[in-house]
Amino acid sequence: MNILQLIAKKRDLGTHTAEELTFIAQGAANQTIPDYQLAAWLMAVFLNGLTDQETADLTRAMAESGDRVDLTGLPKPWVDKHSTGGVGDKTTIVLLPILAACGLTVVKMSGPGLGKTGGTIDKLASIPGFNTNLSPDQMKAQAKDIGIALTGQTPSLAPADKTLYALRDVTATVPCLPLIVSSILSKKIAGGAEVVTLDVKSGSGAFMETPAEARRLATALEQVGTAAGLKIKTVVSDMDQPLGRTAGNALEIKEAIRILKGEETGRFRDLCIHLAQVTLQSAGILADANFAIDSGAALRKMRQWVIAQQGSTSIFESEEWQNAPIQQEVTHTTQPGWIESINAETVGLQVVELGGGRKTKGDIIDPTVGIETLVQIGDQIESNQPIFRIHATTEESANQAANALSTAYKVSSTKIELRPIIL
Repeated sequence: MNILQLIAKKRDLGTHTAEELTFIAQGAANQTIPDYQLAAWLMAVFLNGLTDQETADLTRAMAESGDRVDLTGLPKPWVDKHSTGGVGDKTTIVLLPILAACGLTVVKMSGPGLGKTGGTIDKLASIPGFNTNLSPDQMKAQAKDIGIALTGQTPSLAPADKTLYALRDVTATVPCLPLIVSSILSKKIAGGAEVVTLDVKSGSGAFMETPAEARRLATALEQVGTAAGLKIKTVVSDMDQPLGRTAGNALEIKEAIRILKGEETGRFRDLCIHLAQVTLQSAGILADANFAIDSGAALRKMRQWVIAQQGSTSIFESEEWQNAPIQQEVTHTTQPGWIESINAETVGLQVVELGGGRKTKGDIIDPTVGIETLVQIGDQIESNQPIFRIHATTEESANQAANALSTAYKVSSTKIELRPIIL
């Protein structure tokens, strides 16, 4: 086959065969198709789409482009969770210890950040010493021992997705439904999970900006996943404001630990509990996710997880690690009122500008930088009250972020109702 002909075919609204999509997936996996040609094909797909059959065929081809994890011998059910991405979405860091503490076996592959949204693997990499690259055998052994194993996209598991995922991030082709579906589900199939819970985000901080778009994605994921033999549940959740207090890699790990210690409540914890209960129900397990936190079992499970992947346990004793040298607040300078909106997209993009995300494929992430959102929609605020706290490495970058964030929220003179986290 000829990749030029396949690029032209999709450019001209043609429909790929399963064999053609296997050729593309294998070419991405073994790098026999250059990045620039894959990027051209991705843009053609972004503009012209894939049919449901093409999406299913691409998903299978990507899953079969490398090794697949065989979880035979591990306690069932085998569970995985995925989020479509959002600003401040550190849910996996809290959810996996809860599920493992409730007796589930959770084996997960995670990717780096995409555009304005952070990536779980980047967050975990901010933990000193944490190993984000486990082999399939290491994943299986660790999951058998403690119930949790998480790795980045290793070369042997769904390698086609690893290549395409990185290219989508830097070619403005991230918010494409067929590419999102195939990326998510190919990793789930390759990772060996049987029960999968998918958190589909909706709002300014997500790739699906409206509930209708999110529902379409959720439906597509369920249809393709079910056809692939997975037991799938989807939840559509609000991402019209940052999730929780923090956006930025080390900051989000610290917040996740505070949740597991029972020190914080609110929308972020509520989402974690809801996703945990959906997953437990889907797996046929009777357990209480709130009790897993309140009893300390989930925190103990996270400590086991960090130790197993060579991370420093000092992160549980103090927050004096991976701190940025400069902190600057953005305050509300006009009349008192109620927070009407917070532009999650602006917050996410400013984290990238600070160095907490990637603009190009090879960018190195600074784990220390980020933004705290100190209010949420519906909060009453006063003049001179802090709205954001910026964590930066230079005064210049902090000032630039402060300028952008000063217009990233709106205030109403009348009371605003707090919107639900579960849509």
